[in-house]
Order: sequence, then structure tokens, then C-alpha cells
Amino acid sequence: MTLNLIADPWIAVRCRDGARRTIAPWQMAEPEIVAPDWHRPDFDIACLELLIGLVYLADPPADRADWKRRRAADSARLRESLAAFAPAFNLLGDGPRFLQDFEPIKGEDSPPDMLFIDSAGANTARNNADVIVHRGRYPALDLPEAAMALYTFQAFAPSGGAGNRTSMRGGGPLVTLVDPYERQGSLWDLIWANVPCGQPGRAEDLPWMRPTRVSDTGQQTLPPEGAPFAPEAFFGQPRRLRLVAEGGRVTGVIQRPYGTNYALWKHPLSPYYRMKPGTEWLPKHPRAGRFGYRNWLGIIAEQSKDELSELALCLRDWNGRQGGGSVIVAGWAMDNMKPRDFTLSVQPVLDLADDGWACLAGLIAAAEAAALALRGALEPVLAGGEAREAERETFFAETEARFLAHLDTIRAGGDPAADWLSDLRRQAMGQFEKLAFDGIETRETDQMQRVFDAWKFLGLAFAGYGKQGREIFEALTLPPPERKKGKAA
Repeated sequence: MTLNLIADPWIAVRCRDGARRTIAPWQMAEPEIVAPDWHRPDFDIACLELLIGLVYLADPPADRADWKRRRAADSARLRESLAAFAPAFNLLGDGPRFLQDFEPIKGEDSPPDMLFIDSAGANTARNNADVIVHRGRYPALDLPEAAMALYTFQAFAPSGGAGNRTSMRGGGPLVTLVDPYERQGSLWDLIWANVPCGQPGRAEDLPWMRPTRVSDTGQQTLPPEGAPFAPEAFFGQPRRLRLVAEGGRVTGVIQRPYGTNYALWKHPLSPYYRMKPGTEWLPKHPRAGRFGYRNWLGIIAEQSKDELSELALCLRDWNGRQGGGSVIVAGWAMDNMKPRDFTLSVQPVLDLADDGWACLAGLIAAAEAAALALRGALEPVLAGGEAREAERETFFAETEARFLAHLDTIRAGGDPAADWLSDLRRQAMGQFEKLAFDGIETRETDQMQRVFDAWKFLGLAFAGYGKQGREIFEALTLPPPERKKGKAA
């Protein structure tokens, strides 16, 4: 038994009426289908990337006008254009295998559990250190789940020991996807909104259709010249893998080191940054914790005009195509080889005038400075750095509703700087006072004095004094406080 990922139904989806179905890729264009429905959020995000990649490979829009002409779903056209690629998408068999080493490779089988980023590695299991990660959950996989696990692993591959390459975006990359109708539309609406313009690819250019480009002596695989986004961006193959199947299920995975070492590639669904103009673009990665407005700059909001940050191509294209809707933000927050958290968040699409972007960036920068001021002030109250960091996260969560209200003001052409300063002060001072003053009478006298001093200097920061105070006022372009004669601010 085998599985062809073009011709056979294998993708788990949810329909508008709540029913679950299993479809072939061309059926993504059926109007009643609304979303992938695997049992894992990283599979769902990877599945969206796979479907976008298939359309880009087989039948992308030639330009913006063509994108607009073809917005309506056409399942018959999609089925026909994908059919030509079916021979390249067999999961098992004697010929080329989807996302697997070109030739059979020898080695010891590992359980298919290794295809899951949050599974325990051999050393972790051996040392009984699998607290956040897990072991032994997937001793065997049915073929559709194995295919989705394989794609997810190659697309998001983390560091994995000597010679085991990361994905072309590094381990656990940040993914941003336009959702044009905020989950009220069909799956096709979401897929088509994120497909880049280009020309159809060729099956022979897929990495598993040729001898594997190994990197045992540091060889790098660069993107083809003249193509801003080659289809391989969606079908990168950094790991050398071969699935082992028995009785219609995948029971093992053979892995060899030194797969393709991608360099200088860019993925159309991820934001990038660089250290200075003219240097290499690097993919952004999520950090552990809640994704909120503090994380917007360079991910869903233009950061600056200094050419150091770039939104994902899908977001840059979207405002020229239609605008509006929302952005799905997702990805594994990694600590080298260890997964810390999976981010999955929905944020607004932003379309502002030039001065609006600057105002938005100022509000976020002021909040960062205010949160740092609060964190520093809490030192005599909360001994642990992690506890103070948690309070900083609470500060951002509690100010988010007001921030979104001020975003409406910016869209309308207003400047909410003074009101935002009041919001930041109210939250920071209230948060500090609740933690510091409840039960303060039980503290030693010197501790009480330290708390009152911290409270005083926190208040001064919101009047524009001190390092954080200056940063807050500069970010909001508010006039600094007047210096008294003979006094230094």
C-alpha cells in the first residue's frame, strides 16, 4: 500500500457545518471546506503552507491582475494542473519519494516519533529529562499522518545534532498567513490570499527528484538566480530521511546526517530581519509566551524605513491585492533543540498611512520602556527575575485592549500619545501598588523604604524623568519635562 499526495484523499479538513472530511489537495477549492483539521496546531499550519506551496508550484497567478481574475475557486482547473505533478508525490515505493532521500539509505530505524518537534530525542529519553517534550507517543503512523508529520518536520526542522540540518528558515520559524475573512470564508480564500505571483514550477526541480545535495563538507544550496521565490521554498528537504513501512503503516524512520544546507533562501510566508543594510536576511522566530501588540513590529507592522526588517511577502502583497482581514501568527519557540512553546495567534491586518506607522511604532516603544520601568521597580517586591518578567507580561496583556482602541484613533488620523501615556501610567502604578503595598506593614523598615523609593521613581518615569522616562516621552514625541534651575533630570 502506498499514498499519492496529489491523487489520493488524505488531508483532514473541517467543513462549514462542522463535519470532518478527508480530501485530496485539489478539493481545497470546494466552497464548504473551511480549514485543515489535524489533531495538532503545527500540522494545521504546515498543511496550509503545503497547500499554498502546491498551488504556487502548479498554477500560481502570473501577476496581481491575474490573482484578482482567478479569486473564485476552480476545482477542475486545480485538479488538472496538480495532476501533472502526481508522479513526484508518492510517499512510499521504489521510485522518488516525497521529501525523502533520493536513494535508499542504510541505518538503524528510529521510531516515527522522531518526526514530531515536541518528541524527546534519544539523549533526553535516556536521561529521563522529557518534561516538556514527550516520548513514545507515536510507535506507528498511518500514511496520511506520516505524510503530514514528514512535511511539518522538514518545513520547521530544529537543530538535531551533528550534521542534521535545520529547515531553510531555521528551527521553528515564525509563520504569518493572511486570513482575508477572519475565518468566515472558505479554505480556498485563505490559500489563494497567500499564493505568491510567479510561474509554474517543474517536478524535476523538487529536491527529492534528484540526487540529494549533501553538505558533509559545508556545501550550501543557494536559491536559483532570477527567481525571487522558487517552489523549493515550500518543499525544502534539509533532513536525509527514509520512511520504513509495514502493513500499511509507517513504523520507523532512517536518518542520515548532512542533508541540504540552505543559504540565502527566503520564504514568502515568514518575516525577515538583518543586522545592518546589505547583510544577509535572517528569518524571524517566535519567542515563548503570548503574542500580542508588543510583538507586532517587523512581523505584522512595518518597523522602520532603515531596511533592517521585512514583513512576509504574503502580507506585503495583500495590501496591494485587497487589504483587511486578519493575520494568523504561528510557530515553535525553540531553545536550540528544545521546543518551549507553540505560538498560535490571530492579529489584525494593518494598513496605515506613513505617519500612522511611525505613531504605532512609538506607542509600542513607549510600552516597552514602561514595562521595563515596572520590572525594575518591582525588584524590592519580587525577588525572582522570572516573577518580575511575568508581571511584565501581565502589563502588556492588561494594556492590550486600550492599545487596540488607540489603533482606531491612528487609523482615523489622530494621535493618542497623551492618552496612551495615561493608560501606561495607570496600569504600571496600579500593578505595582497592588503587589507592593498589600501587607507592607509586615516588612522591615528598610524594606519598606526601598519599596516607597521604587514607587516614587516609577511615578517619576511617567513624568518623563530618568532613563525610562526619557525613552517613554521620546517614543511618544511628547515634550520633556522642564528642568528646574540647578537640577538635573
